[in-house]
Amino acid sequence: MSLTKRLFYLPAVFKLLAASSFFLFACKQQSSSSDLVERGKILSHQYCQSCHLFPEPSLLDKKTWMEGVLPNMGPRLGIFSFMGLHYPSDKSKMGVPSNFYPDHALLNDEQWRDILAFYSASAPYTLTRQERKEPISMNHLQFSPVMPKKNYLAPVSTYVGIDTAGRKILQADGLQKMIYVYSDKLDQLDSTSTGSMVVDAITEKNKLIVCNIGIINPQDGRFGKIEEFVMGKNKSTRNLFDSLRRPVQLIEADLNGDFKKDFLVCEFGNLLGALSWLENKGDDHFERHVLRETPGAIHAIVQDYNHDGLPDIWVLFAQGDEGIMLFTNKGNGQFDQQSLLRFPPVYGSSYFELADFDGDGYTDIVYASGDNGDFSQILKPYHGVYIFLNDGQQHFTQSYFYPIHGCFKVIARDFDGDGDPDIAAISYFADYAHQPEEGFVYLENKGGLQFTASTLKEAESGRWLTMDAGDLDGDGKPDIVLGNFSVGPSPIRSNYDWKKGPPFLFLKNIRHTSGAVRK
Repeated sequence: MSLTKRLFYLPAVFKLLAASSFFLFACKQQSSSSDLVERGKILSHQYCQSCHLFPEPSLLDKKTWMEGVLPNMGPRLGIFSFMGLHYPSDKSKMGVPSNFYPDHALLNDEQWRDILAFYSASAPYTLTRQERKEPISMNHLQFSPVMPKKNYLAPVSTYVGIDTAGRKILQADGLQKMIYVYSDKLDQLDSTSTGSMVVDAITEKNKLIVCNIGIINPQDGRFGKIEEFVMGKNKSTRNLFDSLRRPVQLIEADLNGDFKKDFLVCEFGNLLGALSWLENKGDDHFERHVLRETPGAIHAIVQDYNHDGLPDIWVLFAQGDEGIMLFTNKGNGQFDQQSLLRFPPVYGSSYFELADFDGDGYTDIVYASGDNGDFSQILKPYHGVYIFLNDGQQHFTQSYFYPIHGCFKVIARDFDGDGDPDIAAISYFADYAHQPEEGFVYLENKGGLQFTASTLKEAESGRWLTMDAGDLDGDGKPDIVLGNFSVGPSPIRSNYDWKKGPPFLFLKNIRHTSGAVRK
């Protein structure tokens, strides 16, 4: 199963100069500041939505727009300095082509000043706080928390997965560059050195086909790989494909109908990236095909939605032009693409799953919004869990929202066995200082798009970057495993030292639909 990956493209923290006073000073020099704002509104709609959905000023506070987001957007328009302030860019980073940024400014100083004036005048001083009708309950009865018997200091779990066939848990540590294998009793059975950072894996008996992201820091070099690890006594490593831009997910599927297993790869990249598939040509030779050459492919699902016998592809893109796209398989490796949903670039799209939430037989979307490691590291009221209902024609309408700061991944399964999908959610950027219970939230489906929220105190022991669900103990109920990435890209206050926490937390499913707890 795929893990959440947004950590792997978190940019370095920029220490930007406070620019608001300069922009306001510029505004005051004009005969009418309202004229500047109106011109800025027109220009922002013209230029700011040329690459992504228009970002409304109300989505962020004034300071974040002026000191964080806009100085980082200037270089995309060929503006590298303004009124003595130099804007950051990735020109010198690996893999960035010399022609990525415009060779001349697309706007003059007056036009850029007007855009700044529009956002400065229109944005609020602070964002509204998230509000929940009911608090997250600590009276949690669905799962029993169990920690592994062998722990180590400062775990950096880049991947966790439940191998239901082998009844094992897999955990990859990005700092130690190791993969560990645990039994259903949480005893460590095996381990192997990866020499790299594994962020996704496919299990095949004693073999693992893994996704190696390459270099973790944001850059556009082609250092990612697809590798095969043989576990057990005769350990070995084999390279299957390389030269990928920071791949974050790997799916095995026959995409062109030739009865050979191909690979679909989300190459998240940074400024560059792609959704690509590796055609199996036989004899361990693969040919790369690009479906969409844009950065931010973060999670994909292969599913034959139109029941024509051909595997189609649903994909969530982040990194600017955020949204969910559907690639319909036309046969022979050809795909049509359709945009299903688009989100503002500050939403921090992180994950999605497919499930039928209203029982009409059509596939709906549950979506996680919550990456908060880019240029706007503030708590956002619109971060959380969304459900979009399908009208049967692949048109999706938002029908549910549950607020969770920094929501990072969602899994939709019938955890309580009552016939409808429940939701497990984790947050990597929770409001740990005031609401640490946001780190893991279980939303139990009560029908009619009504959910009750609960958590466990033990879930505060880690900072969860990745999560998987599956029946580990063979009792017919899906369990959950959470992976602890104990180091953070931004300062977040917590009463718990995550570096002393477990590498993962196993949540054993213990309750029947009737509410009876199983022994």
